[in-house]
Amino acid sequence: MNKNIAYGVALLIALAAPFVGYPVFLMKLLCFGLFACAFNLLIGYTGLLSFGHAAFFGSAGYVTGHALTVLGLPTEVGILLGVAAGALVGLVMGMLAIRRQGIYFSMITLALAQMVYFAALRAPFTHGEDGLQGVPRGKLFGVIDLSNDLTLYFVVLAIAVAGFALIVRTVHSPFGQVLKAIKENEPRAISLGYDVDKYKLVAFVLSASLAGLAGATKTLVLGFETLTDVHWAMSGLVILMTLVGGMGTLSGPIIGAFIIITLENKLGDVGTFLATHTGVEWFNTLGESVGMVTGLIFILCVLLFRRGIVGEIGAALAAAGVRKKSV
Repeated sequence: MNKNIAYGVALLIALAAPFVGYPVFLMKLLCFGLFACAFNLLIGYTGLLSFGHAAFFGSAGYVTGHALTVLGLPTEVGILLGVAAGALVGLVMGMLAIRRQGIYFSMITLALAQMVYFAALRAPFTHGEDGLQGVPRGKLFGVIDLSNDLTLYFVVLAIAVAGFALIVRTVHSPFGQVLKAIKENEPRAISLGYDVDKYKLVAFVLSASLAGLAGATKTLVLGFETLTDVHWAMSGLVILMTLVGGMGTLSGPIIGAFIIITLENKLGDVGTFLATHTGVEWFNTLGESVGMVTGLIFILCVLLFRRGIVGEIGAALAAAGVRKKSV
């Protein structure tokens, strides 16, 4: 019940947020939050560390951008095509990588993702290093005009909530319980008669599809798609988001994504504020040191917060509950 209350409060905050903050930035947070949750479904509940999730995120963005800009398809069709592209790339990568375990699995996903990156660099419809520019938002179902930031925000919020609800349902379903069993003890799951490779492949494709949904939505929000989204650094970024927030927790990746994306976008403003009020000129360079700051956060999480922010809070509350009962 407490979780339901927390989700309700979070939804109310999300509904009120665009009236206080900048809607485009908030939509970007929602897209990356969904991206991190999609990745967490694979690593946090199935135990598969993918270094190639940027391939799904970026390929969906390119397909959606091309469908809306060049083909002139309706917005909802463009997004669905982007999700399908992410799922297809995930299916191909999964079928090639899923039979390997550990670092071998991770390296195969990285290698295949780099192939997607070089394909995006060379393919004519991606426009290489220039990327896709001026992607139109259009009208949802031919009725809802998405050119208004506030209107689009609520559409993106609905997409993010639906994606998160699907992940929650998956985790708490019998299928999700099998995934947890595979993560905890794969040989035992095999001995119980489960087709482990099939379950892992389905989880991989589902994670890729949700990552594709996040990438397609981000392209719609920002109106462009570039090679940044298919670069290996994007895969590393989503890993960082998940670890900072709390791997294997439902809300942790969202919090981790919010923290990392906020740092990337607002660290320069914080540095300017500090430089103005302290007179220390060095603070003006903080905006150029985002990588250093996020790296420092990663080191602190590894050393001090191994479970991530949400994981550590949950562990502390559980420990406090145990002590209270013992007293």
